[in-house]
Amino acid sequence: MAKNSPDGSREDLSKLSDEELVKWGKVELVRRLRRSEAERVSLMLEHGSLIKDVNRRLQLHLHEIRGLKDINQRLQDDNHELRELCCFLDDDRQKGRKLWREWQRFGRTTAGAVWREVGAHQQKLRELEARQEALLRENLELKEIALMLDEERNDAGSRSSIDSLTNLQGGSGARDVGDGSSTSSAGSAGSPDHHHQHHKTGDKGAPSKRSTDDLSGPPHHRSIPNGLNDPASAYIRQLESKVKLLEEDNKILSQ
Repeated sequence: MAKNSPDGSREDLSKLSDEELVKWGKVELVRRLRRSEAERVSLMLEHGSLIKDVNRRLQLHLHEIRGLKDINQRLQDDNHELRELCCFLDDDRQKGRKLWREWQRFGRTTAGAVWREVGAHQQKLRELEARQEALLRENLELKEIALMLDEERNDAGSRSSIDSLTNLQGGSGARDVGDGSSTSSAGSAGSPDHHHQHHKTGDKGAPSKRSTDDLSGPPHHRSIPNGLNDPASAYIRQLESKVKLLEEDNKILSQ
């Protein structure tokens, strides 16, 4: 209402003609003039307060803009750092993936090599087992042969000992007979019968001497007959050494 009244008065004053204004008195004109001046001053004051309010708001907005600029700058810096961090993490991820692929390739290669080595070792183990079984069979066969030869050697030794004992008994009987007839044949020492009897006695004493030599020899060679002494004993020693070697090989394979 206060704004309308001055506007209305100004409109009235502007619409009034000079003649009408002249008709008014000085007092009315002064009053109207003072009123218009007061209205103009109030409008100017109101306009100034509005300008001050606008300036204050502008200052606030400027401060807010500056704060937002600072915040925006910080956010941009953070964004830049985050981008750099993302790039670094992406590079690290690429390196990790590459390293993982290399390790996977290395693992496959190593696994293949290990499987090949395991297969080779299994093949070697199978070969060693087959060799061990063959050695065991050969060892058993050699043991059987050795036992058989040992039995034959014992049988031959017992036969040779029996023959030597019979030869010894035969020689002692001949000596007894010679001793009994020594008185009757003392005068005929140079006769042919005496020489023939002496020759028989010498022939019977030879096997007894040989049998005593066999009994006085080593136990291993004493039980072997004379016909089997050299080749059979050498073959038996060879078999025994081979059996010992096979037993040592079996011990090494079992370890």
